Amino acid sequence: MDTAWDLLVSGPPAAAQSVLLLPGGLNAAGSYAELMNEPALARTRLVAATLPGHAGTPPPDDFSPGTLARLAAQLAEEQHCDVVVGFSLGASVAVEMLVTGAFTGPAVLLGISLSPADEPAFFRAVCRLGDVLGPLPAAALLKLMGPGSRGMRVPPERRAELLADLRRNDPRAVRRILRGYLDHLRAQERPAARLCATGVPVWVVHAEKGDGGLTTEERRTLEACPHARVVTVPGTSFFLPNEEPRRVAEAVVEALAAAGRDGN
Repeated sequence: MDTAWDLLVSGPPAAAQSVLLLPGGLNAAGSYAELMNEPALARTRLVAATLPGHAGTPPPDDFSPGTLARLAAQLAEEQHCDVVVGFSLGASVAVEMLVTGAFTGPAVLLGISLSPADEPAFFRAVCRLGDVLGPLPAAALLKLMGPGSRGMRVPPERRAELLADLRRNDPRAVRRILRGYLDHLRAQERPAARLCATGVPVWVVHAEKGDGGLTTEERRTLEACPHARVVTVPGTSFFLPNEEPRRVAEAVVEALAAAGRDGN
């Protein structure tokens, strides 16, 4: 299918390097605004793309990260991107771009879950309830996002913008998104080793608390991987691109340098 991407682009049109930014599940391209405003990336062309079917955009044929990765890899090629950055579900899509060889540049993976054990039990329960109750659990999840986001470290007006984007999601699409995502995580064997085997430079960025995490085995595997860097941001953060844009920008700058050395 042809995909009409909802894009947000910043930076010089003739910049030497470009970065594809894939938001977290249910989020829109605008969720990367804080990162796109970081001075360290002012000379870089940044292309934020709402994942198809998310934040009210037209749905793809299926919502699996594998399908989204194929579409995102095509977009990265069209936009001449040297690095891909993904947050949460967007990071899972980025991983699939790497392991399939559809994208060979460096990647920055923010708040990524590599297995179901990395996700909160509450999230897994919502996904399971969708099999019985249809879109009702997804609708309830969308309603809970308002109270759940009150601790977000952004100005009130910015929080309102992000919530407005989240509420554009159709609960029926949300159900399919969550199910496709969890099924994908369950299907992976030794996911950290699978990522390392790509041979691609990756930055795996997590907060100490809040945005999920890695199992002990996954962390050990990635820390031993010669081309992976595991970055732990001090403190609590549920929304790394919004709350820790400077630290994320530092990882992106390092990934761009690696892309330049590799000639991507």
